[in-house]
Amino acid sequence: MIETFELTKHFDNFVAVQDVSLSVRTGEVLALLGPNGAGKTTTVRMLTSILAPTAGTARVAGFDVVRQPEEVRAHVGVLTEGHGLYLRMRGREYLDFFGELYGLDRAARQQHGTQLAGRFGLADALDRRLGEYSKGMRQKLALVRAMLHDPPVLMLDEPTSAMDPHSARQVRNAIRDLRGDGRTILLCTHNLPEAEELADRIAIIRQGKIIALGTPADLKTRLLGPPLLELRLAGAVNGVAHDLSDLVEIESQGPTWLRYRTPAPEAINPQVIYRLAALGVEVVTLSEVPQSLEDVYLRVVGEEERV
Repeated sequence: MIETFELTKHFDNFVAVQDVSLSVRTGEVLALLGPNGAGKTTTVRMLTSILAPTAGTARVAGFDVVRQPEEVRAHVGVLTEGHGLYLRMRGREYLDFFGELYGLDRAARQQHGTQLAGRFGLADALDRRLGEYSKGMRQKLALVRAMLHDPPVLMLDEPTSAMDPHSARQVRNAIRDLRGDGRTILLCTHNLPEAEELADRIAIIRQGKIIALGTPADLKTRLLGPPLLELRLAGAVNGVAHDLSDLVEIESQGPTWLRYRTPAPEAINPQVIYRLAALGVEVVTLSEVPQSLEDVYLRVVGEEERV
């Protein structure tokens, strides 16, 4: 649904995006992560036919972003960081205005706009002026606008920014539903827990280049090492680490616990439990230590900064 090959954008002597090659499938959520100025917004602008690439190619919903810009825009819904809301308009007028721009007939745009507004808790606010909306309400209305023409591709820049927890949860649930409907979503965010919760795959961009790409689980294994397990005992650790050294790589330990890594926990963990039972060591818990996407991000970006 989104295909890029060596997509590149130069502004005079400044390289904003360099050789970005991505493939985002139908019904997939790809989170594009990176520090400010990494090239995320420039990439999205090229994919929505707002900026012409300096080199490379891109197709969105089957249309070339350079040769078929009108078709691309008709099949993409975009939520930008700057909403561009017309604050003197009322919510209903605003959605009707954009629905007309999208070519929707009056009945369809009113019905769909009202339906989407209700989904995000804005139904009672549609007759109020946008200048009276809170930041979170404006964010949700901008998202409704992006979805108004029922596009197969959504490009969302910080979709839950400025929202309270309840509103943010509504938006995340909507993103899941949209993925279930077969839509393709490119999500730009600095909210790493949100990206990990929603994305099928993660792309990390820095200085215009993709420096890591994969599922959250794959990136954790590749960049942080094998799964980290924590074993908690009923008594003192004593010589347990030595007793397990031929099975696992001990990483750290305390008075009644130790942590180890293994690339095959399904095979090794039963052996660990069996070994400890044979030694008369009582196990309280054996569980995997969560490793976050933030750990992956900091590892990748930190390594790039040191190069």
